Formats: sequence, structure tokens, C-alpha cells
Amino acid sequence: MKKKTLFITPPFTQLNTPYPATAYLKGFLNTLGRESHQADLGIDVILALFSSKGLRQLFALLEDSDTELTDNSFRIYSLRNEYITTIDPVIRFLKNRNPTLAHSICDRSYLPEASRFQQLEDMDWAFGTMGIHDKARHLATLYLEDLGDLIQEAIDPHFGFSRYAERLGRSASHFDEMCEALEMPNTLLTNMLVNLLEEKIQSYKPDIVCITVPFPGNLYGGMKCGQYIKKNHPEISVVMGGGFANTELRSLKEPRVFDYIDFVCLDDGEAPLLSLLEYLDGNREREKLKRVYARTDGKVIYYNGAKERDVPQRDTGTPDYSDLPLNDYLSVIEIVNPMHRLWSDGRWNKLTLAHGCYWGKCSFCDISLDYIKRYEPMTAALLCDRIEEIIEQTQQNGFHFVDEAAPPALLRDLALEIIRRKLTVVWWTNIRFEKNFTHDLCLLLKASGCIAISGGLEVASDRLLERMKKGVTVAQVARVADAFTQAGIMVHAYLMYGFPTQTAQETIDSLEMVRQLFHQGIIQSGFWHRFAMTAHSPVGLHPEEFDVMRIGPEIGGFANNDLEHDDPSGANHDLFGEGLRKSLFNYMHGVCFDFPLSKWFNFKIPSPSISPKYIEKSISQFPDAIPRTNAMVVWMGSLPSLSVFEEKKGKAIVQIAELVFYNKKQEWALETSVPVGEWLTELMPELLIGKDEPFPLDKLKNNFESQGLGEFETFMRSKVWKELKSGGLLVV
Repeated sequence: MKKKTLFITPPFTQLNTPYPATAYLKGFLNTLGRESHQADLGIDVILALFSSKGLRQLFALLEDSDTELTDNSFRIYSLRNEYITTIDPVIRFLKNRNPTLAHSICDRSYLPEASRFQQLEDMDWAFGTMGIHDKARHLATLYLEDLGDLIQEAIDPHFGFSRYAERLGRSASHFDEMCEALEMPNTLLTNMLVNLLEEKIQSYKPDIVCITVPFPGNLYGGMKCGQYIKKNHPEISVVMGGGFANTELRSLKEPRVFDYIDFVCLDDGEAPLLSLLEYLDGNREREKLKRVYARTDGKVIYYNGAKERDVPQRDTGTPDYSDLPLNDYLSVIEIVNPMHRLWSDGRWNKLTLAHGCYWGKCSFCDISLDYIKRYEPMTAALLCDRIEEIIEQTQQNGFHFVDEAAPPALLRDLALEIIRRKLTVVWWTNIRFEKNFTHDLCLLLKASGCIAISGGLEVASDRLLERMKKGVTVAQVARVADAFTQAGIMVHAYLMYGFPTQTAQETIDSLEMVRQLFHQGIIQSGFWHRFAMTAHSPVGLHPEEFDVMRIGPEIGGFANNDLEHDDPSGANHDLFGEGLRKSLFNYMHGVCFDFPLSKWFNFKIPSPSISPKYIEKSISQFPDAIPRTNAMVVWMGSLPSLSVFEEKKGKAIVQIAELVFYNKKQEWALETSVPVGEWLTELMPELLIGKDEPFPLDKLKNNFESQGLGEFETFMRSKVWKELKSGGLLVV
């Protein structure tokens, strides 16, 4: 009899949407006819904790405790009855089930307020007079964060809204500290966690529990689940996989890990999981498992004798979100920024367009690992099939395409297919700022439902971008970001400081670039990451090639990924983090562009060597790219009505064609010669964006010239062509 599987995501990931790994694997098992279920214990614990019952337990613990509270925590404790009374309505509001509460929240007399409210923005500036629900959502988020501060200080120092005991999972080369923490008595949160886990086990009666650990902040929660199952349900097999295992546990030797779990899978989960299921069914030898660690006779053994290849992306099935409480996720607004909020506000179905990265060269990235180096795109038709299935299943049409970097050609084909099928999709994704994202392509993506993109500007220094093999320049990033912004698509930039050999001058120059990008309105959001040297990146594998030295940590038997390094020719990178963060926070709110950069730092910095007009010139002094001959031509507007009238020009009477178009907002007309007008009227049905086959540009050129209308290149420089382009003609 085939075994039943339960997939779980341990605390914590995002509050607003489920992490997709379990849905991906459940979708795969569906294709095999194997029964499986899934649970997001992260959102379950949050909802149990942030409830009137949960807060009563929390405050009762504080009453019985002799913990000395800070003034802020004592204020929250003193207002405990206010918090207990308001928490259930607020949580319903954040689930979008109680919208009228926004009025009470916004008048600032309903919610108890502690220290998080001291940093409150100018609410009217941030949300306008009509943004009452967003304003209330932001205030409710601050209210939750106040409670989170109390929990972290007085109840459980491991708590964080999107991570739990993250420090234990970071750079954990040895297992001792994690082992010690796991053997400590349960806290309020871990009691809630294991009670909820027991409910799922009783409900689904699984033979196998698969725990996904995507980040260090999920490791302790995952291990705690494994510990509980091994102690209370020893007949259940416990499997761990996910991003943490894929990057950190590739040289696992610590046998004590297997006191808490039975197996660890590496890389894409489908093939290893299938091999394990067959093994547990009794249909495969242990030696023939695929990329699986297990403990045998007290030693950790890596089993990888399977001959089967990984499951092709086309055969992995459609992600299945059933069992997950999709209407119980919380839409919060942490930062008053329309782009930044996408990570925490709204329920996004997650889908991958292509496995791996089509660029795969960046020297800071784990390009030696399968999840990056094996590039395998799917077809636009298959992706749209999956999009339609997921919309039908979830009744929600918001999508976050979670690629390492979505390829421009695939995005073009996907956008055309979405429009051809007349789907309503709202989506965002991660890209490389490469030149193939032309203004026309950005307009097409917008028409298909794209609202935002994120991409890596990283160090904002051409020397360092070249050294890290990013394949872009700052000017190119500015032009591409400008194309997206002009199309009405928001742009978030991933920023980096502390890359090997980066000097203080380069750090300040990159901040000046970022200031100009925000000031020009080219990017709307960003985040500074401190460079981290990882074991599987080119820098980590060959530090001497980047003029740095690995100095730690000592390799233990557990995790091995984050490496300590010395950068003798670079700046003291520790100095810059707070000033970079503070300046960016202000730029994201549209203020302080006129502040000298020295204002952000409490030490002397070099003056920027970048021209204050560098970004402005980069986007203005750049001609439109010449379209590729294999480009497609699509018309996004309506079909025109043609009329011919006569006009006197000097002594001659000239016939003029007028084509009238209607779009969603207005009507407009263009005038041209009668032959060109008739040609356009006849041809435009072939160019319509919803056609099965897009019209090639070279075919359009040949058609134009075969009608005796002149040189097509001349026509492309004409006023008529420019008017058509502004009216909805795209060359992509």
C-alpha cells in the first residue's frame, strides 16, 4: 500500500502568503496518484498566538514570571486588557474579513499604542485622504510589531514574524548549540507548534512527514517538529529538505541530526522524494536513493545510487494549494512604500517560469549548485495552463513568479499568451536589468498584468559589476529601470555593499548613484545587503582570485555555507551599513534627496566622484534600440475606422486618409496618405495582440515594400510610425 505524505512548513516565513515548496511537491505527487496533504504551521502558530486566547496565555505567563520589563514592555503589559479585546477584530481585518474596522483604527482611539508608533509617518502624505484601508493596515501592523517586541523581550527571544531562532541556523558549522536549544523545555510558542502539529497528524494520519526548511529561520522550528514526531510517533518517517539543506548541508557528517529526523534530501525535491517513497514502500534499495542523507550504523551516509534523472519541469505538475488556509493569511504593511509592500501585503500564488538562471555567472551567487546552474525554461502555453489551473483552484489571480531571473524572451511569450487567452493576471517577478527589456517589451508586460519587477543593481559601480560578472553597467540598469517605470511598472533594486576590494570611495559613489536613481523616479524601492561569501559561489570557491582570504569558520559536521573572510584592500565595510540603510529608508519615502551624503554617517567620508547628473544623462542620451529583424509586431489598440477626405495644399487637392482609433480612455486619429491608410486598415487585424501567431517585423517590412509604399526604414522614421507607436504598436 502506498504511503501517505504530509508536507509541513515550520515557523516562520511570510505572513501574507504560503511558502510554495509544499504546494510544488504536492502538485508533483498528484501526477503520480499519491495521496498527500500540507500544512503551514507558521501561519497556524501566528494565528494561535495573536488571538484573545493566545494573548491571555502570554500575559498569564508574564504575571507568573519575575522577568523585569523595560518601560515599553511594561506599558504593553499594563494595557493587556486592551490588547486582548482588540486582537481578534484586528486579525480579522488583516485577513480582509472585517474592512469597516479601518475607520476605528484610523481615528487613533481604538488600538493601544507602544514604541512602534513613535516612528509613525505623516499619514496623510503617505496614504492620501482616501487610503483609509492602507493606513489602517499600517497601524495594525505597528500594533502587532509592538506585541512582537514584548514576546521577544519577555517570552521567547527566538521570536520574529518571518523567522524563528534564526541565529541558531546561521553559520551553524557545529550542531551543539542547536542540540542544546532543542533539549530545553518548551516555550509558549513551541507548545503551540507541537500541539498544532499533533492536530495535523491526527487529521491526516501520515506515514511520512516532509519538512521544508527554506531559510535558517525555519531550521529550529523544523527540528522541533521532527523531535516531537520521533518521540511521539516513531512509526512516522521524517524527511527534511529545502533551501537550507541545499546550501548548508551538502557536507553533512553530524549523526546527532538524525536523532530528530530520518532523512535529508538535497536539491530539487521531486526525484529524491519519489526515490524515498519507493524505498519506504519496499520497492527500492537504500543504496539506490537519490541525493539522500541518512544515518546507518551510527554514521551519516550519502545515498545517491539512483540512475533516474531529475524530473523535467514540464512533468512536475501544477502547484496545489489545497489544505492551506488561503483566506487566513495576513496582509500587513510594514513600510509605507507601494513597491516594498508587495512582500508583505496581498496573497500571491507562486510559480516558477524557468528552473535555474539563464545568466549563471555572478561571482557572489551559488552558481555551482543545481538550483542555479541547471537552466530549464518552460513553454508559455504550459505556464498559462498552470496559471489557469491555479486561478481556478485558489480563486485568486495574483502571481509572484519566483525565478532567479526571469528571461526576457520567455516573459514576452508568456505576456502574449496571457493576453491571447484573455486572462486577468496581476503579476511581478525578478529579472536581470539587461538591454533586451526594451520600452516596447515593458509596455507589453504591463498589458499582460505586470505591476512590478525586482532586480540586482548590487554595488552600483561599473568596476565592481564587471568584477562580479554581472553583465550590466549602472547606465544600462538606469535605462532598463526607466523603461519599466515609464511603462507604469514599479522597480525594486537589490543593492550590495562590502564586495571584495570595494573602497570607501566606491561605496559612497554607489550611494550617490542610488540617490540619483530614486530622485529621478527610476526606482521606487530597494534594499542594501551586506556581501556574504558563501561556500558554493566563485568568491567562496576561489577567494584568492578576488583578493580576499577565507578566515573561518572552522568546518564542523553540520552546516557549511556562510564563510568569514578578510578583505585587506577594501574599506571597513562594518562602518557603512547603518548610514546606507537610513538614507535608503528616506529615499524610499521620497525625501532628503538634497541632504549631503555625509549627513548619513557619523564619520568622515569621501565626497562622491560621480557627476550629479550622471543618471539623468544616462537615460536621456540613449537612442532607441534598432529592432531585431526577428522581432514581433503587435497592435494593442482597436481596429481603426478609415475615412478619406480632400484637403487643399497650395493649388492642388490632396486626398488624405484618416484612421480613427478607440482605446479604453479616449479616441484618437492619425492622418496619412490613402495608400498607407488602406494598407494599415487591411493589415491591422493581422497585428492584433490576441492573434495565435504574432506578426514578424521582417514580414511587415516585406509586405510594406511589396505594395510599392517605399522604403520601410524610412516609414519607421515617419510621424505616422511614431503616432502608431504611441497608440499601441509594439515591436518586441
